[in-house]
Amino acid sequence: MATTSIWSVKGWLGKVVIYVENPEKTMNPKVVQQPEIAEEESQGLSDVIAYAVNEEKTRRNEKGEIAEESETVMEQYVSGVNCTPTTARTEMMAVKKRYGKDEGIMAFHGYQSFAPGECTPAMAHEIGVKLAEELWGNRFQVLVATHLDKAHHLHNHFVVNSVSFTDGLRYHRTNQDYRDMRRVSDRLCREYKLSVIENPKPGKTQHYGEWRAHQEGRPTYRGIVQADVDEAIRKARTERQFFHYLKEKGYTIKIGKDITVRPEGKDRGLKLARNFGEEYTLESIRRRILIQNREICKSDVSPKKEPVSLFRLHGTFNQRRKIGGLRGLYLHYCYLLGILPKSRPQTSTRQMHFLLREDLRKLNQITKETRLLCRYHIDTAEQLFSWKETCENRLEQLERKRKSLRYRVRSVNEEETRMEMKAEITGLTEQMGKLREEVKLCDGIAARSGLIKEKIKIVRQENRDRKTNY
Repeated sequence: MATTSIWSVKGWLGKVVIYVENPEKTMNPKVVQQPEIAEEESQGLSDVIAYAVNEEKTRRNEKGEIAEESETVMEQYVSGVNCTPTTARTEMMAVKKRYGKDEGIMAFHGYQSFAPGECTPAMAHEIGVKLAEELWGNRFQVLVATHLDKAHHLHNHFVVNSVSFTDGLRYHRTNQDYRDMRRVSDRLCREYKLSVIENPKPGKTQHYGEWRAHQEGRPTYRGIVQADVDEAIRKARTERQFFHYLKEKGYTIKIGKDITVRPEGKDRGLKLARNFGEEYTLESIRRRILIQNREICKSDVSPKKEPVSLFRLHGTFNQRRKIGGLRGLYLHYCYLLGILPKSRPQTSTRQMHFLLREDLRKLNQITKETRLLCRYHIDTAEQLFSWKETCENRLEQLERKRKSLRYRVRSVNEEETRMEMKAEITGLTEQMGKLREEVKLCDGIAARSGLIKEKIKIVRQENRDRKTNY
């Protein structure tokens, strides 16, 4: 039994390849190291290739087990259709440049997952290659990698170039492509005596970003909404209570053929049954609430209440200096998100306002921005833009120095001197990468700080209104 899906990928082509051939899942570090490819040319495709070709997820020893670092790798489950795995990024970019289509959607990332324990890694990879050849082999370059990191959950990744090498036309993914992928996958599974999902239920396919977030354990917009709906069902004793709990969380509700819920701050809502399945129709929600009520009536045991401890604290907090400006804003927001202080017990996300929980998806970026503000004591917009300008000026200096070194290294014959100069170039590149990151963080702070202020204002106002109503 195999499940399939495919998404479009924008941005850096090479990172896609590194994901697919990830050195922690496949065994081909040369694929990752392509310094001669300009950053602007390969920025989006690398993301997905990087994940797919993950060394530790695709390397096997003689026994067919995942190989240790010291073991000899006998098989490596990475193949190319109309391209070579070690140069997949370069070949795909060459086709794009030939037809002048090196912008926009860079690739499509496909996924084929097999039932636990149903097939061997070699069989899974063989099926994946055949699937790629049949679906795209006559017109597109495809990288196929089988991930072995989950012993009982083998899955294939496909990186499909968005531009055809035969005529330069772009690949357009349609609903029919989803059906064709499932149909061919099912047929191959039957040929290999594997189980097949009969009469699969139609439903909304996960977006690529949502799938990646799920793989990395990060919250998603739809996941947050679904969790809120499930919690409202658990707490409600009547249909009216169910809608009341959702409204308390800041949702606007519209009831038609489907229930549409729109969180605070969103322009569009989500249709529950369309996005989450038949268990979220109005009739199903009524049934789930009714079943819960029956279970509660059967139980005579009331939950034990935890004793409340009271403490009297002496002193004042007035002497403590408050941090204001951008630093204070970000630190306060981190407090509202439950990540500061570190010694504080983790706040349940169910108790948070939707606007705050939505930003849990961006926690890594918000944390980086907070650290930058605190590291350089940036409190005002003037200080922020001054630091950004400092980074940009330093970047220009390092760029000129690196360019000069690259020019000079061509005329140096002594190997030792060449190696020293190359090491210096590598060091400059690393410094430039950190500075570029800080410039991006400054831009992110400038854009996000206003939104954070607005969100805090909305949350405070709703809390005041709720206290007034009660």
